[in-house]
Amino acid sequence: MLRYFFVFLVLGLISCGEKKAPVKEEERSPNIVLIFTDDQGYQDVGVYGSPNIKTPNLDQMAADGVRMTHYYAAQAVCSASRAGILTGCYPNRIGIHNALGPDNTHGINDTETTLAEMLKEKGYATAIYGKWHLGHHKKFLPTRHGFDEWFGIPYSNDMWPYHPQQGPIFNFPDLPLYENETVIDTLVEQSQLTTQITERSVDFIKRNKDKPFFLYVPHPQPHVPLFVSDKFKGKSERGLYGDVIMEIDWSVGQIIQALKDNGLEEDTMVIFTSDNGPWLSYGNHAGSALPLREGKGTAWEGGQREPFIMKYPKKLKPGRTVDVPMMAIDILPTIAHVTESKLPEQVIDGKNAWSILTGERTEPVQDAYFFYYRVNEMFGVRYGKWKMYFPHRYRTMDGQEPGKDGQPGNYRYVDMEEIELYDVVNDVSETSNVAEAHPEIVAEIKVLADNMRQRLGDSLMEQEGSETREPGRVDE
Repeated sequence: MLRYFFVFLVLGLISCGEKKAPVKEEERSPNIVLIFTDDQGYQDVGVYGSPNIKTPNLDQMAADGVRMTHYYAAQAVCSASRAGILTGCYPNRIGIHNALGPDNTHGINDTETTLAEMLKEKGYATAIYGKWHLGHHKKFLPTRHGFDEWFGIPYSNDMWPYHPQQGPIFNFPDLPLYENETVIDTLVEQSQLTTQITERSVDFIKRNKDKPFFLYVPHPQPHVPLFVSDKFKGKSERGLYGDVIMEIDWSVGQIIQALKDNGLEEDTMVIFTSDNGPWLSYGNHAGSALPLREGKGTAWEGGQREPFIMKYPKKLKPGRTVDVPMMAIDILPTIAHVTESKLPEQVIDGKNAWSILTGERTEPVQDAYFFYYRVNEMFGVRYGKWKMYFPHRYRTMDGQEPGKDGQPGNYRYVDMEEIELYDVVNDVSETSNVAEAHPEIVAEIKVLADNMRQRLGDSLMEQEGSETREPGRVDE
């Protein structure tokens, strides 16, 4: 027995002396922060050429990350644009058109998968602080579509009794402020909203620093009516509108600082962009899309081409400018790739554009991008360096008296009678229609458009698509 004891003792000592291979720590999934402003123009950031609005935090974010010059919102209006970025679908695919209001009885369908739902499947904590605008009835609220927390408003901040056209045109009820699914206040002014949204965002980061999170910050500003806290009132050379943008820039800085303070900066992807271009009829209370043509509510470049800045220190080289076209519908599949998340089971339109952001690819991930407006009207197509428009009616403030100090001016409506084609790389302001000089390009884009019409339809051609889905409805 003593002999066996010594054998086991020696074997034990040999075993203790062996070095165990180090256990590889599983790489944490990156945090995602999506900051989404409302009606901000392409030019309304310092690094995008603003002559009179200071945005030091956004400028630094661009220096630390990637800035895109040909990024497009999913559509030139609030609800549709939000549907696109949150689902990876063209908004008309999922039945979300225009801007939903207090009278609407439909919203995002339960069968659609949002960014928040996709990331929750990966164990992410999720929150939205700001404007939702995908349906205000309980079944449509963000807490029913993947978000653990919500603080904010259900639709646009001008959908309230103080609208300048209340009575003659609109009859809006009180504007509710929500905490999750409970109305906690009725807003009569909004000067503290940006601060409150920012404070909650910072707190969310602190509370969830030990696990991956998705923070969605859809600011109600700079959509009219403009509101700013005393911290930034009168600070800008651009008046009240500039003050509002400066406060949003401050908010971006606070969020990035919170990431730094909690040791999360390297492992967090931060995205900044807007839902559509400036609401030009509001004059000095509107932003600027210059040098782009037109603004919100049009398919011209100023309506959907937006600032887009992404910072992700662990994976993206700093200080890069990307000139490759990309659209909001590509955000969800790109984030799915980075987080190794499962894509929605239903068909989506977006594609993974991560290789464009890293610089590995210099061509778009899509053959073309399609510009819809109103209820499923195809206005235009972006194809390489080309942008082609089909005959349609659009609005313009050209030659009109602009609004002032919160009062809107009146649009003039223009009927485009023939196809128009522009080289939006060399003619960024879309001044020279070159359709007659490039019939082969026109023909190629027509084929692409016809293929899309078969799938998603086109009301201008009285054509229904085979792949469109219904929105959710309150009577279901």
